[in-house]
Amino acid sequence: MATATKQRKPAHAKTLARRCAELMLTKKAKDVVMLDIRKLTDMADFFVISSADSDTQLKAIADAVHDGLAELGIKPYRTEGWSGGQWIILDYVEVVVHVFYREARDFYKIERLWSDAVVERVTDQPAAPAP
Repeated sequence: MATATKQRKPAHAKTLARRCAELMLTKKAKDVVMLDIRKLTDMADFFVISSADSDTQLKAIADAVHDGLAELGIKPYRTEGWSGGQWIILDYVEVVVHVFYREARDFYKIERLWSDAVVERVTDQPAAPAP
């Protein structure tokens, strides 16, 4: 009897969202934010959004997330936009990753559409020490 391969789920959607953001930053993603949309919809728990300056960087950021999570045994439910060059979506059910070309992000204003979400900006800078 064949056994199905189980997909490991993260302990918490926020942990997965944070890992996605960290992976984005490895490819110098710009303006990385996590939107906590748990209280606004049941379609996902978090959106993780970033910008890229070129088609090459756009794909590199998406590849970093895809490959980094695949190493943990986490595969996307679906993906879109790999050939369009303006916006790549990686849907991990609880977390949806949006990698935008900077101009497309400005046009679609996804953060504005979800303006009631709790927003957390993610940077690769260490936190400043408390005074």
